[in-house]
Amino acid sequence: MNPRVQLAVFTRDLRVADNPMLAQAATAERVVPLFVQDPAITGGRFSNPSRQHLLNAGLADLDHSLRGIGGALVVRRGDPITEIVRLAERVDAEAVHIAADVSSHAQHREQRLAAALAGHRRGLVVHEAVTTVQPAGSITPSGSDHFAVFTPYLRRWLQQPRRDPLPPPRAIRLPDGLPSGRVPSGQQARGWTGGETAARQRVEDWFTDGLDDYHDRHDDLAGDATSKLSPSLHFGFVSPLELVTRAQRHAGPGPEAFVRQLAWRDFHHQVLAARPQAAWQDYRPRGDHWIDDDAAFRAWQAGLTGYPLVDAGMRQLTKSGWMHNRARMIVASFLTKTLYLDWRLGAQHFLDQLVDGDLANNNLNWQWVAGTGNDTRPNRVLNPLRQAKRFDADADYVRRWLPELAAIDDPTMAHQPWLLPAADRRTLRYPEPIIDLTVGRDRFAHGRG
Repeated sequence: MNPRVQLAVFTRDLRVADNPMLAQAATAERVVPLFVQDPAITGGRFSNPSRQHLLNAGLADLDHSLRGIGGALVVRRGDPITEIVRLAERVDAEAVHIAADVSSHAQHREQRLAAALAGHRRGLVVHEAVTTVQPAGSITPSGSDHFAVFTPYLRRWLQQPRRDPLPPPRAIRLPDGLPSGRVPSGQQARGWTGGETAARQRVEDWFTDGLDDYHDRHDDLAGDATSKLSPSLHFGFVSPLELVTRAQRHAGPGPEAFVRQLAWRDFHHQVLAARPQAAWQDYRPRGDHWIDDDAAFRAWQAGLTGYPLVDAGMRQLTKSGWMHNRARMIVASFLTKTLYLDWRLGAQHFLDQLVDGDLANNNLNWQWVAGTGNDTRPNRVLNPLRQAKRFDADADYVRRWLPELAAIDDPTMAHQPWLLPAADRRTLRYPEPIIDLTVGRDRFAHGRG
């Protein structure tokens, strides 16, 4: 084994800035920056075309950045364990560096890799790069392996010491004669651009124009004033620790609210790290007897429920691959507590559509809304009419995503088109509500009862 050669395996940390895995591997005389295209992910339930486009763009950008410091991205396709061990053998690397992750797939991959490398007398060094607090499950309450409630977790999270963000390596050198393989070409996905370069520009724009007002505007559906950094965080184009560090240099409710959202992200990751089965199993079973109603589910997917705020959120998802967080909660509540359909249906549909589809954040947020997760108020129901009055008072969000309602000037009528005269309703080409809200609430209460 050659101690002068190390492998740096990228997973969900596709950046050169503040990347502990790359920084440590780059201290070796020669380093192989490696990404393995895993068919189990790119062709499975965890991928969709939009996220694949962003991933490809991120890999192309990463390759460009690595070439700027003397290296290149080496790409292989196949089983990650097989490809990593094969390459480590070829270059006689002493150790392999990789970032930890929290899903059952990632944990199993790490365990398999450690065993395979040990069989070849090579080391595996695991780093933390996906969450702010490192490792994700390092904050634990007395008598448990994770926090089940957010508020006490947040108090501990805010008190944790943090390292300083790391600069990119100054230079790296590949082993001689190593073919890099084909790096995917970068593409846009529904208007989103992947890669560290674009992500860092989005960060700069956000800290300049959005951060200070975030507390006041983050629930404004029409204003759409969130950071939109979630896709970049999912792929690791930006470092969550760097975002927290920068935000905490600013005073005021805006930065505090933004940091709180990053703490929620860590919270969900530490839950999944400790309970990987919670990705698809009820974290706290409530005895739900979910209804089987395929027609209602299809109407929800298509944005044809007859409730404009719900339908606007679902149309935004279909057209842009993204949805405002407030809208995500509203449509999730409607599916699980008004239609009383299984949260897993919605979680999978979101993963099929979202450019930022992240297993920990997506599925555990779905459980939070469905009342099977970490919510301390599991019977909460978000009434879409009340939510519309609070967060889309002028109906601008609804009219933006539902062109059939764009000509309705009265916000109340835009949110409740069934109040219009029958003749006017017929010209709208918009469906009647598929369920009465009171009926849905009673059905949820009875089913959970």
